[in-house]
Amino acid sequence: MPDETPGIGMPLVSISDFKKLDLRVARVLEARPHPNADKLILLKVDVGDQQKQIIAGLRQWYTPETLVGRLIIVVNNLQPALLRGEESNGMLLAATSGDQVIFLTPERDSLPGSKIS
Repeated sequence: MPDETPGIGMPLVSISDFKKLDLRVARVLEARPHPNADKLILLKVDVGDQQKQIIAGLRQWYTPETLVGRLIIVVNNLQPALLRGEESNGMLLAATSGDQVIFLTPERDSLPGSKIS
């Protein structure tokens, strides 16, 4: 019997697999529509020791100006990906609830770069 999460069909991951993820608090410094994709937004984020660009499919739920200044949680060590001619260097974490997308955010104000553990 394969190791799967009951009811979801996703494989279980070990603690060592989970520890490979570098989850960090990031602050959105800039946000703008992707020039070549109607659903994507380019985010410039501060992850403490560096600034990086992350691309997210958020335009259906958020306008770029509402994202600036927000604290989000990102996968900081995701392999870079080229999305419609722009490089993305991480992934923000969000939940889908019905027809909404909701950012995962720290409970309290946190410094950009704070490690999630």
